[in-house]
Amino acid sequence: MTPLTTPVSSLTATEIEQTVTLVREAGLAGESVRFVYIGLLEPHKQQVLAFQAGTGPRPDRQARVLLLDTTTGDARDVSVDLTTGAVATIVDVDGSRGAMPIMAEEFMSVEGILAQEPAWVEALARRDLTTEQVRCAPLSAGVFGLPGEKGRRIIRVLCFATLAPDAHVWAHPVDGLSAYVDLIEKKATEVIDIGIFPLPQEPSTFHLPQGRPAPLETLKPIEITQPDGPSFQVQGDRITWANWSLHFGFDAREGLVLHHVAYTDPDHDGELRPVIYRASIAEMVVPYGDPAPVRFWQNYFDAGEYLFGRYANSLTHGCDCLGEIHYVDVDLADELGNVQQIPNAICLHEEDYGTLWKHTDIYTPNSAEVRRQRRLVISFFTTVGNYDYGFFWYLYLDGRIECEAKLTGILFTTAYRGLREWPYAGEVAPGLGAPFHQHLFSARLDMMVDGVCNAVDEVDAARVPLSSENPYGNAFSYTRTRIASEAQGVRSADASVGRTWHIVSTERTNRLGQPTGYVLRTEQNPTLLADPSSSIAARAAFTTRELWITRYASEERYPAGEFVNQNPGGDGLPAYVAGDRPLDGEDIVLWHTFGVTHFPRPEDWPVMPVDHARFSLTPYGFFDRNPTLNVPADTARHHGGPCHHGA
Repeated sequence: MTPLTTPVSSLTATEIEQTVTLVREAGLAGESVRFVYIGLLEPHKQQVLAFQAGTGPRPDRQARVLLLDTTTGDARDVSVDLTTGAVATIVDVDGSRGAMPIMAEEFMSVEGILAQEPAWVEALARRDLTTEQVRCAPLSAGVFGLPGEKGRRIIRVLCFATLAPDAHVWAHPVDGLSAYVDLIEKKATEVIDIGIFPLPQEPSTFHLPQGRPAPLETLKPIEITQPDGPSFQVQGDRITWANWSLHFGFDAREGLVLHHVAYTDPDHDGELRPVIYRASIAEMVVPYGDPAPVRFWQNYFDAGEYLFGRYANSLTHGCDCLGEIHYVDVDLADELGNVQQIPNAICLHEEDYGTLWKHTDIYTPNSAEVRRQRRLVISFFTTVGNYDYGFFWYLYLDGRIECEAKLTGILFTTAYRGLREWPYAGEVAPGLGAPFHQHLFSARLDMMVDGVCNAVDEVDAARVPLSSENPYGNAFSYTRTRIASEAQGVRSADASVGRTWHIVSTERTNRLGQPTGYVLRTEQNPTLLADPSSSIAARAAFTTRELWITRYASEERYPAGEFVNQNPGGDGLPAYVAGDRPLDGEDIVLWHTFGVTHFPRPEDWPVMPVDHARFSLTPYGFFDRNPTLNVPADTARHHGGPCHHGA
């Protein structure tokens, strides 16, 4: 990763090594102990801001370490003070409120464990398969109050047949069969076999020459060139571009993290105005809607259970990113405590984005003007099992911020039974089904609009009834409601009134006397579709509403709680808002749920074209006027002249 520039810069390779050494020297990591997670334990926001303002000392550097003994199941949450060179705290994690995330080592062990289980071997034999012919897909355990579940480190397993070398196994689900595996005792606690279903035979061959259609010869190359280089500058983990500046980092759990997102305002003598203190995808869950006895438990918390940042891709120029690219390597720790570098994990580039503004005036035709929009793109891709996720943060010239999740990869499949017989999956290839499911993300947005004293207004479009004031019925307006406390700050979107949420400063106004602010605009897609009484609704309560608003607390980091794996629910956002802290004029954090509901289609097979989920933060009264009047007319060399007429 990059050199330290702020107290919240990600851990360096040297700091990771120092952390592991201190943990080992404290006798906390014997041969059977694994480093499930190592990451920066960020200092309190006020400490960081005081240091940046020159009114406080530089905060100590601390690392958080999650440890798991793979022979006993003992787990510890440890903090290490890198400034003093000592272990600071040790907390035993007893599993009553969740367990350690699932490790890659455990993924790899499941097939060997099941190969020794007679019930599993016999179930495969009834299907004319051997253990060597199947691959197991470990999933999250969930919490369902089933016998043998409590107190165990459980994982539930489905499997897929390998019918051809190098072909994707997802094409051949061995349906009707699953197993529950105790990862500490290394044995199956239960094998569930509800019957034999036909094994789908059509291969997934998009990556094999014989399985692909002829190349589309009519497509000509697209070359993105910037002869003078990119318009952004990178110094360590700080980026400056146009009027924007920010810092970026990377975490094994959250992936890409943005800090100190601020805008230099030319209308205010170049003042650097803060917008967001910290932004990340703090959690995501993929709940499946198939109630079959072998699948009812199927859902993934890809951040909290699997640490999706750890599986970031090494990106390739010209394939993953196109144009004048700046790549950043990422240093993480593997489960043995060794530094694991992911080359080209983060991609930085800028893109043309069409028209920024334009006008041709009938009265002054010689003053026709147009400007081009462009955006800075900061992104990474991660692969968790069968799905690939890209997370893209965009900064625009006009002060807008967007976050977009891109979903691609291969569907998680099942044998298809027919919609009439089993209306919970779609047929994507002959005999091959894909269960209905959702991808729901939680963006944690630690806001700082012109400072830490902010508030949130809910704004709805409003019809105006016929009256003496509105005799022709054409009038409409809006309502604005200040959200006073956390109990009121659990909000649902409403497309019928175009609901938005305005994050405003309670201390600063623009030249019109209006509070400076940003508006959160959402896509207004379905939230969690599972029954409110279900296990997944309790465990992923954050997905039941589009917006949760909390007052900042340094320990409130994740919407589903600290330990998501095998957590019974109630942690995270429900616990955070229980105190009903006031929000008006406070340091606030927004937690926005967004995502897609996926009813798979034939076009999603054998590889899924990218689907998109996004939201935006748009300035609303933050500026005194259009902030892009200083954007110059395009004088690109390929068209030979400026994009304006007249003087």
